[in-house]
Amino acid sequence: MIRAFLAVELSQELRAELAALQQELKQRIEPDLKREIRISWVEPAKIHLTIKFLGNMDEQLLDPLLRVVEQAIGSQPLVNVPLERLGAFPRPQGPRVLWIGPSEHWERGVEGKRVTEIRGAIEQACESLGFLRETKTFSPHLTLARIKAGEHHVGVVLAKSGVLDRPCSLRSLAVESVVLMKSELKPTGSVYTRLWAVRLRDS
Repeated sequence: MIRAFLAVELSQELRAELAALQQELKQRIEPDLKREIRISWVEPAKIHLTIKFLGNMDEQLLDPLLRVVEQAIGSQPLVNVPLERLGAFPRPQGPRVLWIGPSEHWERGVEGKRVTEIRGAIEQACESLGFLRETKTFSPHLTLARIKAGEHHVGVVLAKSGVLDRPCSLRSLAVESVVLMKSELKPTGSVYTRLWAVRLRDS
């Protein structure tokens, strides 16, 4: 058994831009944070767009999963997701996750719907092999940080700093392929290993 998920990997250039953004956010909010607040910033090398978390799966399903995902998205055209909005889940007043993603207007548009269709096709493919379908609405976002303690105080600091209101202008996230990642939990954190990749259509 392995612990695995399907995701979109980031270019090195985009990872560098996200690292710079994280540093800027730290400088803006950390001076006002109380000592007991715990924020865990995601290492840029580990940031990815999660398409579907599979959990523990039998290694015998690796090849069948590759085949059904290829059938599901191999003819789908690639899409670029603009990273232009900072946000917080579940709400800015008590955040547990800080993220960057596209605008709500983009998500409702043609390109946003294409990403939703890709995700839906993958859900259907995984369901054919016995994986449970995700019921939550999919919103393409990259996790920058997780708040481990002191959500309310972090929400106050975010509001005071105005960082969630600032426009972002990072390069787009290119959804060119979907990869199967193995996740191993080590004392130093999660270690991700790419097992295979399925490319989308170039044009």
